[in-house]
Amino acid sequence: MTFSGFGEYAIDFYDGLELDNSKAYWDDNKETYLRDVRGPMEALLAALEKEFGEGKVFRPYRDVRFAKDKTPYKTNCGGVVEKGRGGGAYYVQISPEGLLVGGGSFHMASDQLARYRASVDAHGVLLRKIVDKLVKQGWELCGDVMRSKPRGYDDDHPHLDLLKHRSIYVRKVWEPDDVLHEPGCLDRVRKSWRQLKDLNAWCEDHVGVSESPRR
Repeated sequence: MTFSGFGEYAIDFYDGLELDNSKAYWDDNKETYLRDVRGPMEALLAALEKEFGEGKVFRPYRDVRFAKDKTPYKTNCGGVVEKGRGGGAYYVQISPEGLLVGGGSFHMASDQLARYRASVDAHGVLLRKIVDKLVKQGWELCGDVMRSKPRGYDDDHPHLDLLKHRSIYVRKVWEPDDVLHEPGCLDRVRKSWRQLKDLNAWCEDHVGVSESPRR
């Protein structure tokens, strides 16, 4: 399947799912999901594979085992290219919010966080330059950030704000528009992901994949 944009009813599908997050709605509209959402997402990742690597589309089902919210379906469709969780990722998502792209370390296990902080402490200047450049290009800096400083670091550390991050990534969002349903959507994602290469390279080099076995 060649990517030509997300389907005409992609946003409508998720608007409806937000109002009626039930198996009945899902079953009645599954063909729309497959045709207008998942199929195009798979085609989008395939078109980007040569430059960025093989991607995967996330499952549409929520893990509700330990969640207070028991609604069964995610109200977005995400795709990711990553060598291992936390070690740098290229992300794309469609939802009622529109098109979202992002990159960086979305999650860090304890060993990854230790390596991240050691790297920021020793040579955070490079990460600072990368992040500042992305912010100037219109990216929003995000992550799980501690309110207080981590142990062992001074209040006047030059990169204290970065050291407080327990995950660090950037994101950019376009509200639903005509481009979402056109081949130009591919160009939008490709251009954005190219801007993320330095950040993901830093995450790969200084955070890496977790050495702890996943449970």
